Amino acid sequence: MSIALLLALQDTVVEALPQEVTSAAAQAATVAHTGSINYLELMVRASIPVKIIVLLLLVGSFISWVIIFRKARAFKQAGREAEDFENRFWSGADLGKLYSAATDRNRSVTGMEAIFEAGYREFARLRDRRLDGRVQLEGAQRAMRVTFAREVDQLERNLETLANIGSTAPYVGLVGTVFGIMVTMHDMISSGEQAGIASVAPGISEALFATAIGLFVAIPAVWAYNRFTNRVERLSVRYDTFADEFSSILQRQAGADE
Repeated sequence: MSIALLLALQDTVVEALPQEVTSAAAQAATVAHTGSINYLELMVRASIPVKIIVLLLLVGSFISWVIIFRKARAFKQAGREAEDFENRFWSGADLGKLYSAATDRNRSVTGMEAIFEAGYREFARLRDRRLDGRVQLEGAQRAMRVTFAREVDQLERNLETLANIGSTAPYVGLVGTVFGIMVTMHDMISSGEQAGIASVAPGISEALFATAIGLFVAIPAVWAYNRFTNRVERLSVRYDTFADEFSSILQRQAGADE
């Protein structure tokens, strides 16, 4: 008897639920059953402002990934070239031969080798003029500082763009979400629909899609910016240390010439 009464109460409660609640529950069950979201459909159904914002975010994502791949290749090459030149420099090779190899017109020098080439060229030029050893050393150090700054600037190129994309993309996506919710509310009021989960959920899901895209764009850009900034610092320390060590060698040569 009690079991029959409980079943009757359950049927009564289900029938008393609002139509939009039962409809939303059915939609939720359908989504849970399929286990996937049609992102292309969300994009197509989104309002014009949201589509424009998502398009801008996708363009920003494309730019950031191009920069990421290019900088990753550039840093890998810079590290390999620095390692190769240090091995040749500290192997006891003659500085004149190293300079001749650096000034070979068939290839361009960058990084540590460019710093060496600039310093040795200025040192040799001042030595040929038979100037004081201190003047020779100071001239070589100035040339190396200028080249060092130029090489570090080359390493840092486009990192600011990554930082800007990573810092602004979430906010741009949030603007798209706000626009989407505003459009959803306006359409719902204009059509006279009763506020409920079934009527609001589709518009909100489309609006939140912009925020998801913003995060998708920002996270790789921020991660790459932090990683590349660390690589710049490490290479800068490596270049600076080499310049100091090379200055010590030039100082000994300048003293020997006197």
